[in-house]
Parts: sequence; C-alpha cells; structure tokens
Amino acid sequence: MTRIGFMFDRDRQPEELTGFATDLERLGADDLWVIEDLGWTGSISSAALALAATSHLRVGIGIAPVALRNPALLAMELGNLARVHEGRLVAGVGHGVPDWMRKVGAERTRKLALLEETIVGARGLLAGETVTLHGQEVTLDGISLVHPPRVVPPIVTGVVKPKSLELSGRVADGTILAEGAGPAEIAAALAHIGKGRAAGDRPAHELIVFTYLRTDDFEVTREMVEGQAAWLGVDPSEVFSLIGPAEEIPGKIESLRAAGADTIVLRPLGPDPLSQVRTAMRAIGPR
Repeated sequence: MTRIGFMFDRDRQPEELTGFATDLERLGADDLWVIEDLGWTGSISSAALALAATSHLRVGIGIAPVALRNPALLAMELGNLARVHEGRLVAGVGHGVPDWMRKVGAERTRKLALLEETIVGARGLLAGETVTLHGQEVTLDGISLVHPPRVVPPIVTGVVKPKSLELSGRVADGTILAEGAGPAEIAAALAHIGKGRAAGDRPAHELIVFTYLRTDDFEVTREMVEGQAAWLGVDPSEVFSLIGPAEEIPGKIESLRAAGADTIVLRPLGPDPLSQVRTAMRAIGPR
C-alpha cells in the first residue's frame, strides 16, 4: 500500500511542529517529513521533536545537505534517534542548494563523490562497523559508534539529475523526487534509478514523491508554484500537484502510485495546513 505523508512546511513556526505531528498521527497519516533549508530550520532537531511527540508516525528528513554534514556527526545524530525511536526514522540527504552552500563556504566540486561517500560511511557507522574510508571527499579513519542503533534507518537521497539518480539507485535505500514530479517524471527518474540499482546491492528502494497540496483559495499557491517551475525549468502549468478540488485528490494519488511512487508526501500550502490535511485525508478515505 502506498504510504501517505505530509510535510511540515518551513514557513510554519517551530513551536507548531509537535502539535502538527500529533494531529497527523491522530488523523491516520503514515509519515511526517521535515526539511532543512538555510536560515529556516534544522532537520535533525525537527525530527527529534516530531519523534518524541508521537508513538508510531514515521518521520522523514527531507533533506540534510551532505556538504554541511560530516558523516561521523551525521551518523551520531541519526543513531541516537534511530536507537530511541526504532524503525520510525528515514534519513534523507542530498547535495544541497549550490547558492546556499556557497553562502556558508561549504560548496564542493566533487558532489557525487561526497554524496556517495557520506552515505556509505554513515551507513557503515550506523550498522555498528568500524569504518575506515579515505575517499575523494570523506575521511573516516577507524571510526565507530559506541551506541549504534539496533535497526539501521534507511538513507534516501533527494536528487534531480540523471547521474545523481543513478547513484541513488546504486547506493541509497530510496529517492525523493521534489515537488512538481508527475507520472512522466517518475517514469524518467525510475529509469535512471533502475540503472543504478542494477549495478548496486541494495535490497530495496523506496520512491518518495513530494507534491503540493491546496484544496481552496488557490491564489495563495501561485508564488510557490511559479518559483518551483522556474527551478525545474518548466511552465507552471507543467508542475504536477494536488492543487485543486478535493475530489481530484484520489485520482491524482492513484496516478502517482501507478507510475511507481511508494510514498506520497503532501505539502500543504497557505494558511491553516491542518485543515488541508483533514480535507485530503477525508478525500483519500480508508486505506
């Protein structure tokens, strides 16, 4: 069954997160996803708050830039959360927005190597291994975790371009597709991911698709959709979303599922996100 999750938007005040998380759990959502955008909020602390406030909701990080995260420190943080909240964490990582990375002096040239080496190094540490890795971008010299988790959390990537998608299929446990991806984009991404999976050894791969949600007052979504369209290099009309009447939600979700989405994460736009969550969950119905 396709998992249904919701995103805690970066513009919401941090003190709203725990209440939003408990409401999602009560309403029957499968996932809550938190973000890490420069100047807005940190993903590890957000995930910790959401996990502590709930009992069975899965919490995903979407995404922590590896340019800002030493793999040893990343594994230490993820390990704590995964040990205390076993089986409820998904660790999303990615390259990071280039302009943001430059602003903090973290822009790297060998981005593919950094992403792969961070995933491999962090996963080894989380699995309780003593890791020695002298890579192009990552150095780990006989490092291990004193308190590794009993269940290693899946490490997924939020990536866009073909080479990164192929890398994700080869070394990651899943891939996050950014807002705007519809069935055609899912099919194209899966082709690259599949090529990587054929060369890798990961036992499974979860495809996670983020999508905008708004069931009324559509004007409040215009700026966000236009900005995403510019980033994707497409016309705003080509940005796939769940912006529209609630009765369209089941059909759109089914189209994403049929194209290959394992998890669909709805990002409520505009004021009162919880009302959008309630409307969407009613429209989706029992699962």
